[in-house]
Amino acid sequence: MLDDMIRDNLQVILESTALIESRFSKINIADDLVSSAGGVLILDAIAMRLQVVGELLKKISKIDKSLLENYPEIEWDKIMRLRDIVSHHYEKVDHEIIFDICTHHIPRLRSTIHKIIEKESSENLGNPV
Repeated sequence: MLDDMIRDNLQVILESTALIESRFSKINIADDLVSSAGGVLILDAIAMRLQVVGELLKKISKIDKSLLENYPEIEWDKIMRLRDIVSHHYEKVDHEIIFDICTHHIPRLRSTIHKIIEKESSENLGNPV
């Protein structure tokens, strides 16, 4: 059964990934994130949302570590560590890594978060409270 706080955090993660995908849609190559003031603004906005995602995953993990462990297709620890880098060592954020995350990992993360919400909600429907 999904705790209300976990469900709320998963919803905010979905919102954040949607914002990341929307902002990233204007980017064609990694250097677009650093070649203009507008690109840097997009990089900063995406990094902020990645920070939010990592923070919320940390909170979820503290409430129910086994929930995330049930979905090994996502490298949860890496997302949480990225949050720490963005928060405490922003100057070390590499635009090429952010580009790769947005291209390859955000769609998978979004899909997995949807799957968690659907699976956990459907399991709850079968178990009357």
